[in-house]
Amino acid sequence: MTPSLTRRQQEIFDYLAEQLPKLPHPPTLGELCQMLGLKSRGSLHKQIQALIDAGLVEPMHNLRRGIRLTPRGKRLASGRTQTIEANDSDELPMYGYIAAGRPIEAIANPDTILVPPVLRTENPCYVLQVKGDSMIEEGILDGDWVVIEQRDTARNGEIVVALVDGEEATLKRLEKRPGEIVLHPANSSMSPMRYHPSQVQIQGVLVGQMRRYH
Repeated sequence: MTPSLTRRQQEIFDYLAEQLPKLPHPPTLGELCQMLGLKSRGSLHKQIQALIDAGLVEPMHNLRRGIRLTPRGKRLASGRTQTIEANDSDELPMYGYIAAGRPIEAIANPDTILVPPVLRTENPCYVLQVKGDSMIEEGILDGDWVVIEQRDTARNGEIVVALVDGEEATLKRLEKRPGEIVLHPANSSMSPMRYHPSQVQIQGVLVGQMRRYH
């Protein structure tokens, strides 16, 4: 058991350690409550606050939605799951389709897919399948699988999975401007997509790509 945690807090931390890498985005308090089958959000909030106080979960506020582990929490989680990962190191969660044209919702999928280690990073990653042709000038084609490093920040110029208005996910090149987020397609026939920063949540950054030839 992690020092200073109660048994219930340890159970919640263990659940987060196992499930967060598999989710397309960090869960809200309400979503986590449903995942755990709990009726009281207030009780769960107290347990999450205890994990925040223990330095295992990041503080939550309006600009940083969702429950995430701190770097310390991730290190402890990694140590907890290293035996499992050693037996299944080439498989990543597969979450369905990501738009590469008009934004569509990324559909959660419980399947896994084999991914060579060279196409991923040491951080949690997941796989999405491209649907659309808005990134063809980057060599990302309809039907390709993209490997995404799960994180909620990105640098200008990186190709990201962006969740728009909390509902629709899209794969685009990121440009951050004062008071504006621009998501650029890689297709000269398409226009950039412009949003207020509050509308866009980064869910990950492209780190690998796979393609099947018929």
